[in-house]
Amino acid sequence: MRYKRAVEKLRILAETCERVKLFWSDTEPFLKAVYAFGEVLDGADPLDAVQVAVAINLPPEEVPWESNPEGTDWLATELRLSKGGFMYFWRSYLDPVWNHYIRGPVRVWSADGGPDEQQTRNMSQCRVQVVPEPADERLQLRDDLDAALAHMREVRDKYWDPDWRREHRGYGRHPENELWEAVEGFLDLVDASRSSKPDT
Repeated sequence: MRYKRAVEKLRILAETCERVKLFWSDTEPFLKAVYAFGEVLDGADPLDAVQVAVAINLPPEEVPWESNPEGTDWLATELRLSKGGFMYFWRSYLDPVWNHYIRGPVRVWSADGGPDEQQTRNMSQCRVQVVPEPADERLQLRDDLDAALAHMREVRDKYWDPDWRREHRGYGRHPENELWEAVEGFLDLVDASRSSKPDT
């Protein structure tokens, strides 16, 4: 994908977020913020995909790494994230958006502030990036790993329960997707924790 097209996709995404947030006009919005990160911030041309992190109104334990929490299948469809060109990750709005994989994210939309047009004009010149302290990053990695392990055990324990399997079917997804994502997210975090270096 060309860089110019990637920036245009982010602009359209921010506008779509503004429309979608109105679906929760009488309650707290489910969609809280959207951040861009990765190649689009580096100005890569061409780039493989537009990487985004989507902060949602769920507690951290319900948004383990690389999972698709309840309500996100519908949201991904509404935001057209699943139509191609995007690589997207869900994050709890109560957690930092950054983690071992999401580096230097830049907010392009928020429920309170709307689209950040200045940011989406030229992503490669963005300077308002969120960069954690190394100690905070290690603590977040530990918390993400704990949540991923708990999630993987929950999926394993409920995998053959008929009601659970029925609840995790639809939008082109199957219970097998939940199991795969739980294992993949946990192992990714294990690898990241092994490669992180303690303070010297």
